[in-house]
Amino acid sequence: MAFESSFKAIDMTLRHDEGCSTALDYVEQSSWVLFLKYLDDLEKTREQAAELEGKRYERIINGDYQWHEWAMPLDAKGNYDRARALVGDDLIEFVNLKLFPYLQKFKENYAVDTIEYKVGVIFSEIKNKMSSGYNLRDVIEKVDELKFQTAENRHEMTQIYEDRLRQMGNAGRNGGEYYTPRPLIRTIVKSVNPRVGETIYDGACGSAGFLCEAYTYMHDKPGLTSSEEEVLQTKTFYGKELKGLAYIIAMMNMILHGVQSPNIVRTNTLSENLANIQPSDQKDVVLANPPFGGSEREEVQQNFPIKSSETAYMFLQHFIKMMKAGGRAGIVIKNTFLSNGDATALRRKLLEECNLHTVLDLPSGVFTGAGVKTVVLFFTKGEPTQKIWYYQVDKHFTKTNPLTEADLADFLAKQKSCEDSESSWSVDVADLGEDLDLSVKNPHKVEEVDERTPAEIFDNIKNLNDKASDLIKECLVWDLWPDNNDDGLEDLFAEPYDDEEDEEVEE
Repeated sequence: MAFESSFKAIDMTLRHDEGCSTALDYVEQSSWVLFLKYLDDLEKTREQAAELEGKRYERIINGDYQWHEWAMPLDAKGNYDRARALVGDDLIEFVNLKLFPYLQKFKENYAVDTIEYKVGVIFSEIKNKMSSGYNLRDVIEKVDELKFQTAENRHEMTQIYEDRLRQMGNAGRNGGEYYTPRPLIRTIVKSVNPRVGETIYDGACGSAGFLCEAYTYMHDKPGLTSSEEEVLQTKTFYGKELKGLAYIIAMMNMILHGVQSPNIVRTNTLSENLANIQPSDQKDVVLANPPFGGSEREEVQQNFPIKSSETAYMFLQHFIKMMKAGGRAGIVIKNTFLSNGDATALRRKLLEECNLHTVLDLPSGVFTGAGVKTVVLFFTKGEPTQKIWYYQVDKHFTKTNPLTEADLADFLAKQKSCEDSESSWSVDVADLGEDLDLSVKNPHKVEEVDERTPAEIFDNIKNLNDKASDLIKECLVWDLWPDNNDDGLEDLFAEPYDDEEDEEVEE
């Protein structure tokens, strides 16, 4: 695949640039170059369409700031004029002192709902980190090889771009906040089934995965009219994001997917008092995976009738308030919400104000590297819950064996009729106790009970540790010493353990 090999080559170049040190930098820096190339191809397509209609097209980016002027200058025959191409310090100076300031002014000169304004926002938030103009020239030339002028091109590009976001999500604690596995998102979108004319909202949108997938789902349905396309472009998708890099990636991700003027705001969603949310603010569909495990200042907690320091619980209250009557939601949340005593009042609110019709139970390996178990809550606002249908995904997922849409196909098939099976069952809310414990308890499976005594368990662990130590010593003797002797072996095991050195290697 051209896109995949190009992105790998770009990352290799960025690894050798002093200004880029992490996978987050690679995604961020290649993204702004990729975005400008995509924008140039989009302008060419619009220009050609206008020409066929005998109309004149006004470019978004003009003069010396067009791609074929500063990035890939062309000669009279339309070929790359390498002699005119800026490189080294000249290229860095142009980008930092001319190109970025030019694009930043779009934010001041255009209306909020235009693509020009969004371009201005992006380049006001992002900075060029590449320190070598030779590396930047190399990245530009590799990006220029990519074409975005057909639907197939754009589809391939967005698939690879999503994979890069997944890699960014696995790059560290911060990056992990930006990414939810796309097979899970697509399944949630299919289950909730958003329709053209409805508004879609994610108040913790990260890289805008839910909004992008919802757009693709709605846009790809046959028979879409031009007026419906206009509705999808301008009056359908709404997001909020606090963190700068995630906000910028979200904007670019949506534009790259085809939404040319994303309605995404950079803000702390939780700082908004629930009492101030008006009916005109409410949306038809909420799709989200809010951050959990975090906390907010006490003054922020005062914005919510049910007090909690857990960000996910505050977000859930926010989402319920943001839904119209009859609105639908698919929300990922840590499975401890189902039984945590601190969440009893929130569970009561959810069950009384909404119909929590489905709980999808996911194993810990779904979110690679996170090591947490999550569930997806599917509910409709405006009527109390009578019965909850549970589905348990009983499969082990790893980095090399990730979740796929096929793994969730049975869930979608059985959800239509709330079918009872070995992996699915229903619970009457009337049978719940006072604490409204919604824990996943599959009645079709009997959990094995470990009947060993604590002393027997301890002895078993000790024996396993002894065997592991013996195996390690054998490997060191036979694999690391060609002469198969143990000279110096005692010295090796006598080496003091250096915490700082080990931590540095891990990072």
